[in-house]
Amino acid sequence: MKRNNRMTRVNDEITKELANIIRGELKDPRIGVMTSVLRVETTQDLKYCKIFISVLGNDEEKKEVMKGLKSASGYIRHLLAERINLRITPELMFRLDDSVEYGIKMSKLIEQIRNEPPVGEGGPYEE
Repeated sequence: MKRNNRMTRVNDEITKELANIIRGELKDPRIGVMTSVLRVETTQDLKYCKIFISVLGNDEEKKEVMKGLKSASGYIRHLLAERINLRITPELMFRLDDSVEYGIKMSKLIEQIRNEPPVGEGGPYEE
């Protein structure tokens, strides 16, 4: 579905404000420093907003961060309504996005393969 310029601007503005709110204004100890907003997808009618969050840490820390964001969603929505001039402030739905960690894992695997000697030059399959 093609996104128009207005929705792109709205999503960018929400992303920027959410990053500022999560980084500096939430006092919930469950929400750690290594939490970042990757992208935002808002529906055309501005009723709902999916927020894709990246959390660096183990699975238990990720669950706690998501619980903290879910419990603070009303407060975050209130702050967004004060800062962004929209007729309707969307309902916030937080989603965990593991794409950053997956990318780091794949980069390590590629580097590991790159550092192995090629077959025929003393590699593991040499007879």
